[in-house]
Amino acid sequence: MNNLMQEFPLMVSNIIDHAARYHPNRKIISRSVEGPIITTNWFNIREKALKLTKALLKLGVKTDDVIGVMAWNTGRHLEVVYGVPGAGAVNHTLNPRLFAEQLVYIINHAEDKILMVDPDLVPVIEKIINKCTKVEHVIVMTDNRNMPITEMENLLCYEEIIANEDADTNWIKKSEYDACGICYTSGTTGNPKGVVYTHRSNTLHALASAAPDMLGLASTETIMPVVPLFHANGWSIGYTAPLTGASMIMPGRDMT
Repeated sequence: MNNLMQEFPLMVSNIIDHAARYHPNRKIISRSVEGPIITTNWFNIREKALKLTKALLKLGVKTDDVIGVMAWNTGRHLEVVYGVPGAGAVNHTLNPRLFAEQLVYIINHAEDKILMVDPDLVPVIEKIINKCTKVEHVIVMTDNRNMPITEMENLLCYEEIIANEDADTNWIKKSEYDACGICYTSGTTGNPKGVVYTHRSNTLHALASAAPDMLGLASTETIMPVVPLFHANGWSIGYTAPLTGASMIMPGRDMT
C-alpha cells in the first residue's frame, strides 16, 4: 500500500507558496540598486514571481532552458529566485567578479538563453555580449526610469515586462529531481566547473538549515543574508527564510 500522506514533490515553488499563505505580511527590506530602501513581503514576492513566470513563458522560455542572473541581494532578486524555476527554467547565478573570459565561458557552457542583470552591472555584460552565442534576450532588473544608457540593443525592462502580466497562473510542473539552479566554481584550476542543484536538493538544504543543530530559524526571526545570492544559492537562505516565514533584511550590494 502506498503512503498517500503529504504526497507532493519537493519543489522550491512549494516554499514560496507556504510563505505567502502562512506569513504573507512578513517584511522583506532591501536597499534597491537604484538607491531607495524598498519594503515588501512574502505575498508580494510570490505575486511578482508568478508575473515573471508568465513573462518568461511569453518570451519563449521552455522547460530546462537556462537563464543567467547577475544581481545583488535585493527583493527583486528574490522574485527571480522563484520566478525562473517557476517557469520550468534553470536559474544560473553569475558572479560579476569573474574575469570576462570566465563569464563568457560559463554563459556559453550553460547555454544561457536569457540574461537578467542589475542596471549597474550592464557594463559587465556589455563587454562580452557579442561572444555569448546562445543569449536571445537581456532583461535589465529595474524600471523604465532607471534603464541604463548602453550600446546593447533591444534590452528588456524587468518592471515593464511583469507589469503587463497578472499572477493568475500556475508554476510549471516538473520532477523534484529536475534542475533548479546552476552555480559555477571560481578560483579553481582550468575553466570554472558547473554544479547543478535540483528542486529536491535545495528544498532539503532549506529544511536542514532551519533545524536546531544548524541555524535553528523560526518565523519570529529576522535574517540578513550577507553572503551574495549568486554564491552557492546564498547558502540557501533564499529558501530557508520563506520556509520558516522569517523576515529578511537584504543589504543590496553584498558585503563580502
